Amino acid sequence: MTLAQLRAFVTAMELGTFTAAADKLGISQASISELVVRLETEIAAQLFVRGGPRRLVPTAAASELLSHARKTLGAADDAASAMRSLNSLEGGVATFGVLRNAEYYGLSNLVHDFRQAHPGVRVRMVGLNSHAVAKAVSAGELEAGLVVLPVTDAGLDIEPLMVDNVLLATRGTPPPGGRASLQHLIERGTILYDATSGWDDPTRRQLMDRAHAAGLRVEPEIEVEHARAALSLVAAGAGATIVSASIVRSAAVPDGVDTYPFEEPFQETIALVTRRGAPVSRATQVIVGTVRRTIVQWTPSADT
Repeated sequence: MTLAQLRAFVTAMELGTFTAAADKLGISQASISELVVRLETEIAAQLFVRGGPRRLVPTAAASELLSHARKTLGAADDAASAMRSLNSLEGGVATFGVLRNAEYYGLSNLVHDFRQAHPGVRVRMVGLNSHAVAKAVSAGELEAGLVVLPVTDAGLDIEPLMVDNVLLATRGTPPPGGRASLQHLIERGTILYDATSGWDDPTRRQLMDRAHAAGLRVEPEIEVEHARAALSLVAAGAGATIVSASIVRSAAVPDGVDTYPFEEPFQETIALVTRRGAPVSRATQVIVGTVRRTIVQWTPSADT
């Protein structure tokens, strides 16, 4: 059976005649009659007794079918309405994942600005470690996300947007020549954030790989969840940490804490990820476009 057959049946049932149903649906009476006959053939049951003067008398089969037909048509209409809303930015839900430090990349007002422009669209913005964002996008739980590379790219399309420097944040005596080494981080007491993700965090993974290549072992003496907390501990003299240059540019480094580039450049790449082959709603496309423009404009200098 088809939606057209069910719609012809329900309309005829409600209005009592094929003529009235044809007028409401904007088709000919013969077309309404043909659709109902095809439906009767499909379900092997008669729906109307056509004996009265112009009026249709519903059978028991018609009464039984009516509620099911209405539910089916209602669901189809809701689906069509939802798709129109998504495509016209009048409704639906936009889902997007951001790296935990998104505020330092000029994205603080992203949701507010989007909702101001498109108040009918609900927004689900999830702030997680890049590792978790990539997994959520790959699993279809989020439509798109902003991450730090490297992430496991199975099933993902990855669009690099910018490269940011990773710096040593410490206090006290500066490293010779103003350039840091991993040994400085280790000797001053390593403080790392993103404690929940641990060594799944992309920047931590880079740190571990660099340490292994240098024959060093990096073990955090203190682990916290957020960069601000790590920097506060550095300011209190508890150790040293690593931070992206974007945090420095955002003036989030406390007084008394200085940052230094590494002797061997230490960089992280910021990228957009989407699920390979999966459609992205119009609303999320708009958010992705805004993120892309914002990040690309967030141009770092040589050492910061």
